[in-house]
Amino acid sequence: MSPFAMVRQAVVFALCVVMALPTLAAEQDRIVPTDNGEQTAQEVAQSLRYSHYEDVSLDQQWSETAWQRMLKMIDPQHAYLLKSDVRQYSDLGSNFSEALENGNLDRLYEFYNLYQKRIENRLQWLLDQLEHTEHFDFEGHDRLATDDEDREWASSPSRLDELWHKRLKNAALQLALSGSPEDSDTRQPGETPEPEIPGNPRQSDDPEQHDDESESGKSEDSLRMMDDQAIISQLEKRYSNQLDRVRQTNSEDVLSVILNAAGSAIDPHTEYFSPSRSESFDIQMKLSLEGIGALLQQDGEYVKISSLVPGGPAEKSGLLKPADRIVAVGQGESGDMTSVVGMRLDEVVDLIRGPKDSTVRLEIIPAKAVDTTQTRIVRITRDTVKLEDQAASSQVIDITRDGERHRIGVIKVPMFYVDFKAEKQGRKDYRSTTRDVHQLIDQLKQKNVEGIVLDLRGNGGGALQEANSMIGLFIDRGPTVQVRDAQGRISLLGDTDRGVAYQGPLAVLVDRLSASASEIFAGAIQDYGRGLVLGNQTFGKGTVQTLDDLDHGELKLTRAKFYRITGASTQLHGVKPDISYPSLVDPDEIGESALPNALPWDTVRPVSYRQYGNPDRYLPPLRQAHQQRTSQDPNFHYLEREAELAHKLREQNNSVSLNIHQRKREMEAQESEQLSLENQRRKALGQEPIDSWADARDGEDDQTPIDQAQLRESANIVLDYAQQLQDSGS
Repeated sequence: MSPFAMVRQAVVFALCVVMALPTLAAEQDRIVPTDNGEQTAQEVAQSLRYSHYEDVSLDQQWSETAWQRMLKMIDPQHAYLLKSDVRQYSDLGSNFSEALENGNLDRLYEFYNLYQKRIENRLQWLLDQLEHTEHFDFEGHDRLATDDEDREWASSPSRLDELWHKRLKNAALQLALSGSPEDSDTRQPGETPEPEIPGNPRQSDDPEQHDDESESGKSEDSLRMMDDQAIISQLEKRYSNQLDRVRQTNSEDVLSVILNAAGSAIDPHTEYFSPSRSESFDIQMKLSLEGIGALLQQDGEYVKISSLVPGGPAEKSGLLKPADRIVAVGQGESGDMTSVVGMRLDEVVDLIRGPKDSTVRLEIIPAKAVDTTQTRIVRITRDTVKLEDQAASSQVIDITRDGERHRIGVIKVPMFYVDFKAEKQGRKDYRSTTRDVHQLIDQLKQKNVEGIVLDLRGNGGGALQEANSMIGLFIDRGPTVQVRDAQGRISLLGDTDRGVAYQGPLAVLVDRLSASASEIFAGAIQDYGRGLVLGNQTFGKGTVQTLDDLDHGELKLTRAKFYRITGASTQLHGVKPDISYPSLVDPDEIGESALPNALPWDTVRPVSYRQYGNPDRYLPPLRQAHQQRTSQDPNFHYLEREAELAHKLREQNNSVSLNIHQRKREMEAQESEQLSLENQRRKALGQEPIDSWADARDGEDDQTPIDQAQLRESANIVLDYAQQLQDSGS
């Protein structure tokens, strides 16, 4: 599956914005289903029942799951709908399948109209509150709960008012601490009307500390970077813009919500694409889209980076990372930023797109941030993605031991690509991953390398045929992957060419973003005993989708599943490394296991295959040598400590303070811990310390040393492995 195809599996048309009173819209304002939409619903129901990989029964249990998925998509934090609303339409938990199969969507649209009015009324409520506000009081002991997953549906509008008073105060407090978007390139988010707050500041164990700050001479005003009138103006503009967007919701938008709820009730990769979304994605698939090369997915009221296109502007810049959340988008070098919190995914994509050589500014919450107040603005120049930028490349790492120099080759494979058109035309010089890697292996052999590391970090997949043929560079014929279809029939794919390009010591370096075809390659190398797998557990994308035309739009449907030659699926579990590295990527945020209703891991019968080696016998001494080296490596030590810190903060915190002094202390305490870790790393490396944690978040400055440390350690492990093989006579 190509990196661009990951966009399709990520698209969810959740219109997550805001809510309110039970008044229904006037009849002329109601959104109603169209004849096309009702016909499409019937087509989708038939496809789900008869064509999906799973044995789908559109029964009452499925209806309840689809109904809950729809509620989760439109109101994930239970912030807009009332308990009575959900109860009033609870019959949809039994009748969702009947509505789709009969093409009778009136009841679903009726519910959505109620939800739509809740949003409009809540936005108007926020604007009314601002109209009567002259001053925000950021004293007191209130906290805003950020763990919204288990919140009950509110029993009355007044209970929701309590929540929204806190949310409004929090939005104002964030602005008070941050200033305008153009004041600084590292700031707190000013664009969070209904903050999901994915990682949170630590709570103080002593609530009385709120008053200590004022007694020390710091007033509330001295902490502000924006005054009350500026805050009110900014919030009024934000909520007014959101209200305008909500009122533009049309029947196609609602149909997309309904049908994607239906698809995601079965698995996260089955989804509906309206004609406009299909056309947009076709542009992306042809690589003619001019943008930043970042694939996005909906994450509650945020849009987050799911992966970066190899060779794209975002990946080259080093400024964006997977799981970063986007809170605002601006055009050009300066000017207003547009809040995208609560905005639909397709609208965010349209804002980020633009002509080649133009600049887009993104305000992001970095993936490693433990609080939404830790945002930054990055500037990226749009460009087209070129094949050369995605092609495999190589380097040599020199290692000195006992006065002797050793050489280990590294081949970076960003994706599995092939020029299908040139191949079909019979051109002998057509480009492909396998051909390019073969040439790089020959070049490295001429440089007398003692082993090779294949770097598949961030490789989201691509052409399956290339993963199969590239395995053939390291084994002499044999099966590589099993594919099981909905009828239980298993197809066996593999390498049919005799001979190998390289027989020496080998390791495959993977991370959480290594997916699909990458997992097939790494799994086969591991199963054959052909080499070591190093790094992090992979994504776990072990399903196969096809795109089916509908009379109105398209349906991406899961039709098959991948299995390793051992019979184990790559679904959900991915490939587990023989030697693991610490990672800042939270598996609860990124990976198949983080997606709703992911298909389970299972097994089929293993196939016969030849074992090329037994790396397992060498793992104890290899792991011991690895631990000894990394315990003395400042970059590895830093990565391990920071991963532990991020995990601890995520586990500990479930609220943020609405007191400006306490909030400031929480922010400073987190930054102090981060800064301390970074300066310990710099000191150990003989580098100058930095004064601010913001200085360590400048793209390559805090990422490249870690990436290079992993690569160099992988080279050391391969050298250890080569020497173990030599000593054992293998």
